[in-house]
Amino acid sequence: MTARSSGRHRKQNGASVTVSTSSTAILFVGVQVPRLTDARKELRRTQIAAAAVRCFSRNGLERTSIADITAESGLSAGSIYAHYRNKADLVRAAAREVLAKRADVIGEYAAADAPPDPDDLLSRLIAAIDPAEARVGVQTWGEATTDPAIREIVVDMTDRMRAMLHDCVTAWLVKVEHREPAVAREHATPIAHRVMALYQAELLYTALRTPIEVTTS
Repeated sequence: MTARSSGRHRKQNGASVTVSTSSTAILFVGVQVPRLTDARKELRRTQIAAAAVRCFSRNGLERTSIADITAESGLSAGSIYAHYRNKADLVRAAAREVLAKRADVIGEYAAADAPPDPDDLLSRLIAAIDPAEARVGVQTWGEATTDPAIREIVVDMTDRMRAMLHDCVTAWLVKVEHREPAVAREHATPIAHRVMALYQAELLYTALRTPIEVTTS
């Protein structure tokens, strides 16, 4: 790699380093330079997605503007658009954030020596419901009926969540009920479907309650 520079060479920890004395460039040869760009980018995306969820919950998907998300996140509109092209991108990111949290928890349940039974699994999932996320989720379901891009996100998220529940129920059948793996996977399918349906019903119930009802329950 070359650059226009009047520089001097020196040794640092056995590696050759070229330090430019002009304003053109600074080159490091053989030295590991930490790269934080990707981490910072992911952190910024998460910050924007979290701000979008708060705005969606408070104002609704339709009424939330980029200006709202800009004010909520403390970032510029240019920064928002640098990470997300449109509202569908933001909804997708928010959905992935929620799904990632559920995946970590359900994965821990499935990996336990004694995974929770379906009733206990559902109870734990319901206890972890965030009212703001529930409101955004229900709004997203409504948007999915008319917006193909949003529908794709909702269907994908639902399928992934159901698959995680299926894995957890299968683990319970194998480890606790001592079923053969093949039989357990087959029997887990309708059970996971019911758990998912009841969980979605609870999301709707939570979303329709007022903040006071949620706080005092």
